[in-house]
Amino acid sequence: MAERILIIEDDTTIRVTLKDVLQKQGYHVDLAEDGAGGLEFSRRHAYGLTMLDLHLPDMHGLDVLKAMRESDPDAMVVVMTAFPEVRTAVDCVKAGAYDYLNKPFELDDLKEIVRRALETRSLRLEVERLRIRTASPGPLEGMVGSSPAFLALVEITRRIAAASRVPVLIRGESGTGKERVAQAIHNLSPRAAGPWVTLNCSALAEGLLESEMFGHERGAFTDAKAAKRGLLELADGGTLFLDEIGDLSPAMQPKLLRAIETQTFRRVGGQKELQVDVRFVAATNRDLAAMVKAGSFREDLYYRLNVGSIEMPPLRARVGDIQALARRFVDEAATVMGMPNPELDRQACKLIEQYAWPGNIRELRNVMERALILSGGDTLLPLHLPKEIAAAGRGAAVIADDATLSLAELERRHIRRVLTAHRGNKTHAAKVLGITRLTLRTKIAEYGWDEFLDKTEAGSGR
Repeated sequence: MAERILIIEDDTTIRVTLKDVLQKQGYHVDLAEDGAGGLEFSRRHAYGLTMLDLHLPDMHGLDVLKAMRESDPDAMVVVMTAFPEVRTAVDCVKAGAYDYLNKPFELDDLKEIVRRALETRSLRLEVERLRIRTASPGPLEGMVGSSPAFLALVEITRRIAAASRVPVLIRGESGTGKERVAQAIHNLSPRAAGPWVTLNCSALAEGLLESEMFGHERGAFTDAKAAKRGLLELADGGTLFLDEIGDLSPAMQPKLLRAIETQTFRRVGGQKELQVDVRFVAATNRDLAAMVKAGSFREDLYYRLNVGSIEMPPLRARVGDIQALARRFVDEAATVMGMPNPELDRQACKLIEQYAWPGNIRELRNVMERALILSGGDTLLPLHLPKEIAAAGRGAAVIADDATLSLAELERRHIRRVLTAHRGNKTHAAKVLGITRLTLRTKIAEYGWDEFLDKTEAGSGR
């Protein structure tokens, strides 16, 4: 995208000449013949650089410079004057001018100072981006597996990544690695050299979220003492990842839709239209289709995001990958903690493969880190795993041995196993069994398991 340059100059010959020279260099150039016109242009558009004459018919160039810098502290301005004075040059630099050009000047000098100014602006933007982005892993770093579900995920990720302008919606349960896939889409795309910027839509209140995404102008609200670029502006040329998109407020949804469709937006409290080139990748663990039917999520935004659709498989659908992931997490944790890499006991491996992992990959990572600490760097054994994982393994083994029992007896034994695993907590057990707490209490009373009943329940026969 061509950089936009504003020239504020009252001399028609100089104004037109500068425009002709800079347009041939590939820049988009706007012209203003006085200070008021220049300030009006700067309010309506974003410029990479402003060439400003000091002696204008309606106001002094220093006043124009101060007004521009007050609105945008990062504005790049090169001052031009036919009356060079050291004092004037010092005043311009103090007011925030990037450089000072004496008339008449060589066109080669003009081209060089424009190139340096825009390069400096680009470097400043990159510094801002680096402040908000974490170190980017490799294209598929952190994604481990060989199961059919995983290989299908890798293939669709690669295909969608190649279409670098297509918005993407990643859906899946919590802990399945949605952000990893979003990062892989960026790293595998033609935008890989551009910025990777993330924003959690559930982490901020609506007003703060809008300011964080779009930025704000000075005075837009009480604490806005200076203009600030938003994350969308900092993501220009790269990817903006919107996590927890299902939590985006109804008021923010149309503003995001407009930004996606037009690649333009306004800062909070601003009038100028800012143009960006950004790919939007969103993720959620919520059922957006159901939210659309319920009226809590815009249908047009849903379909706009869902052009590139990726469904994350839960870990229970990737049983063949569990051991490899567990090994990876143990290795990483051991390196961080300065501990030796322990072996995984065969029985412990069976147990982690039999467990349902409701928290998915995130839960597996936490469990393996905890097991490493408990093992002290020795072989990871079943006793180092949480009780619910060991209980799930025992349940799977018992069910395999119960093939000759009646359905009623299987139900009785299963209910007792679940109650025991949850230490008699009827609310938790009923949730796992998929029945109401009242139904569970009735079953307990029917089986005569008074040890699982409170005194009042046992006395009432319920």
